[in-house]
Amino acid sequence: MCAKVLAIANQKGGVGKTTTSISLSSALARMGKKVLVLDLDPHACATLHARIYPEGITCSLHDLFLAQEDAWPVIWPDLIHVQALPGMDVAPGSIRLSELEVDFRERQAKGSVLLRSLTHVRDEYDYIILDCPPHVGILLVNALVAADLLIIPIQTDFLALHGLKLLFDTLHTLNKALGRPVRYRAVPTMYDRRAKACTRVLELMRRKMGQSMFTTVIGVDTHFREASAQGCTIYDIDARSKGALGYNSLAEEVVKLWQKRPKSTLQTSAWPCRRRQTQR
Repeated sequence: MCAKVLAIANQKGGVGKTTTSISLSSALARMGKKVLVLDLDPHACATLHARIYPEGITCSLHDLFLAQEDAWPVIWPDLIHVQALPGMDVAPGSIRLSELEVDFRERQAKGSVLLRSLTHVRDEYDYIILDCPPHVGILLVNALVAADLLIIPIQTDFLALHGLKLLFDTLHTLNKALGRPVRYRAVPTMYDRRAKACTRVLELMRRKMGQSMFTTVIGVDTHFREASAQGCTIYDIDARSKGALGYNSLAEEVVKLWQKRPKSTLQTSAWPCRRRQTQR
């Protein structure tokens, strides 16, 4: 087992980023996959969704980023909340993640800290989902460097399209530094077929992005809000709801991305997996 790392990111807030992180993770777990969610957003929405509250957190991802490499094997077991949501483990975020820009001022290889630290847990999961912050910074760079695939939730709204340019500018800069392209796929979210504007945006997205878009379209569904309010997943509210079925479809597409490719050509990461017993 060597986890595929999926970064869920968009530089515009309110597009369904955390909803996609939680719901996709749940859909994958229901397929029998072992899933870990990392909350890289200082707002810690995924953490709160899992009913992990600041006063109950003794170790967060901020501690992992600040630690030296030899401490990572010790931190991970304290960091991960096992089965925080049905079928998935969660590594909580913290408002202190917003301090990393200052904390990392003198840090060497600061863009690959997450990539390197994940070698201690990748063998334990099928998928690691990164819920990213909605802005450019060291956290987003770490997520993109670590990711096998960037999933971009895009609200089917004209204003939401403007955030894409910022994200693609970041990708362009990062691709030049990495020497390898960051693979990405977009997923339309909050689609309301009754609204002509949503349909026009969806058509525009398909025309502009082509095969860089998933075929799945996530529709508007009030069950998402209910799940967030109750600290559970949409599948606990109504597993046959429109939103739940949408993320089932997305999870199937994600899994097939790697099933289509021969093992010899499958790129799972820029960083190799290492078995724990061989680490020092």
